[in-house]
Amino acid sequence: MNKFFKKISSIFIVLFSTQMVFAWSQTGHRVIGEVAANNLKHRTLRKINKITNYESLANMSTFGDEIKSDDRYKKFYSWHFVNFKENEKYNEATKNPEGDLYQAINFCVATLKDKNTSLEDQKFYLKMLIHFVGDLHQPLHVGHEEDKGGNDIKVSWFGKSSNLHRVWDGDMIDDFGMSYTELTDNLPYANKSQKVELQKGSVLDWVYESQILAATVYSSAKMDEKLSYKYSYVYLPVVKNQLQKGGLRLAKILDEIYG
Repeated sequence: MNKFFKKISSIFIVLFSTQMVFAWSQTGHRVIGEVAANNLKHRTLRKINKITNYESLANMSTFGDEIKSDDRYKKFYSWHFVNFKENEKYNEATKNPEGDLYQAINFCVATLKDKNTSLEDQKFYLKMLIHFVGDLHQPLHVGHEEDKGGNDIKVSWFGKSSNLHRVWDGDMIDDFGMSYTELTDNLPYANKSQKVELQKGSVLDWVYESQILAATVYSSAKMDEKLSYKYSYVYLPVVKNQLQKGGLRLAKILDEIYG
């Protein structure tokens, strides 16, 4: 019995200590997966279905957070974010020796392109890639190391204790009250040429884009500020745009791997 309680306690400690790197709520990640699935080439989707036995991208999108309670995956902790100064270029910054979000995406892509990768690893790193591309488009995952990507900036959300990171992860999305399919259907309309425009650039370009947006997010609220309707009115459209970009860009990466 003592061993049981020790095991439960250790799981709780891991969950608590890793909350700072959660990105988007489950709804947000699933929206990105759904947008990607809706914009994949048929050939790409067929190959993915063969690897995953038809598990949806939306369902796989939360896997990267689900495994955080398992000590076997501790090495992936730092892969969910990348921290460097606002006016600093990535190649000039001090790199995390444990890896970071930019490195994680590149590693997943290289692994999935390698014909020698086992089926088990293909499925694992496909799930991780789906999740990491989602993380990249939550701007505070390219935030400041000193405040843990906004986790240390305490605010209230409709009278409840929260922090700036959590507001962007899930508070705005969850309070909007839509399922992931409803939210996907109600993202801003984009025609074919607009989608191509949103997909332009490299992974590093998208890192810099999130870095710039993070600066806006940091200036949007002060410590202990009370946030509610006005904040959501101004910034929920930004969240929707990021979810749409994340899904379209994930589709681009997957088409380059499997298309």
